[in-house]
Amino acid sequence: MTTHERPEGVDDETVAATGKLSEALETIERARGHLYALHQLTGHADLMLDEAADLLRKAGHDTLADRVETELIGRNVLEGRWTFQIVEEFDDGYYAAFRGLEKDARDELLGGRRHVFESEMKERRRTHGRRHHEARP
Repeated sequence: MTTHERPEGVDDETVAATGKLSEALETIERARGHLYALHQLTGHADLMLDEAADLLRKAGHDTLADRVETELIGRNVLEGRWTFQIVEEFDDGYYAAFRGLEKDARDELLGGRRHVFESEMKERRRTHGRRHHEARP
C-alpha cells in the first residue's frame, strides 16, 4: 500500500471530509504567507522612512521630516505590536492549532496518510497507459 492510498474500510465521506480539512489548511498556509509578506513589506517600508525623512530634511521640510521620524518610524502596526509579534502570535496560536487538528484527523481517520482525496482524483482523471499520466514516479 502506498502512502496515498485509502486505508481499508475508510468510506467516501471520510476521504472527502479529511480532504476538505486539508484543503482548508492549504488556504491557511497561503494566508500565513501573506502575513509574512505583510511582515517583510512593513519592515522594508519602515526602513525606507529613514531615507524619506532625510530627503525631506534636505529639501527644507523639517516639520514633515520630524513627523515621519516621530509618528511613523518604529510605530506599532497594531496596539503594542510590530509585525513580528503578530506573526509569532498567529504561528503559536491559530496556525499551530489548525495544523495539529488537521494532522490528528489524518492520523485518526487515514492512518496518517496525506492527500488521499487528491490521489484518488488523480487516478480518476489520468489517462491510464499514456506517457506523463503515470500513477507514480
